[in-house]
Amino acid sequence: MSQDRQLQEAVLAEFAWEPSVTAAHIGVIAKNGIVTLTGHVENFLEKRAAERAASRVKGVRAVVEEITVKLHSSMVRSDEDIANAAANRLAWEVSVPRDAVKVKVENGWVTLTGQVDWHYQKQAAERTIRGLFGVVGVLNDTTIKPRADATDISHKIDLALHRSWFDPKTITVTTHDGKVKLTGSVDTPGDRYVAGATAWGAPGATDVENDLIIA
Repeated sequence: MSQDRQLQEAVLAEFAWEPSVTAAHIGVIAKNGIVTLTGHVENFLEKRAAERAASRVKGVRAVVEEITVKLHSSMVRSDEDIANAAANRLAWEVSVPRDAVKVKVENGWVTLTGQVDWHYQKQAAERTIRGLFGVVGVLNDTTIKPRADATDISHKIDLALHRSWFDPKTITVTTHDGKVKLTGSVDTPGDRYVAGATAWGAPGATDVENDLIIA
């Protein structure tokens, strides 16, 4: 059996193992470690769950996500209803500064704008509304506020990566005006995610370009 075929079957097996994913309408194509997901699911949360499940399979170097969301009739909501529900959810989310994130909804797609102090707050805003009825996609255009004390970010990230057991010789960190770029290699997609999350934790980081490759 070819490696591509083995990887395809491994991803399908992971979908069968993941209770939040119904894989009946999801197609999987594997080529040289790149996995492409096609087909459709019934809600946006399931779409994200499928992407995460594929990413954690050994041998997957990257995931191309082409799944569409086809809502069941019982889950369809008007854009106005989605917008009201999203605004209420954000108002109750302690990780999101009050009135910092604005919501626009068009044909079930939710766009978030505004400014927050930290990347985790941007993530929390998106996570809060992913599971709302009627949502077919989320575009998170929330930005991170620049900080006057954004100095020596590269060194701070290097230290943090070293604390997280990464070999500093395999990852290069460059920064400019709060924008961080990671280059080099890591062993798994999970390592790549952790390295990116670590970089986002640096005070003053307004953007992280994660160009790490899976060795």
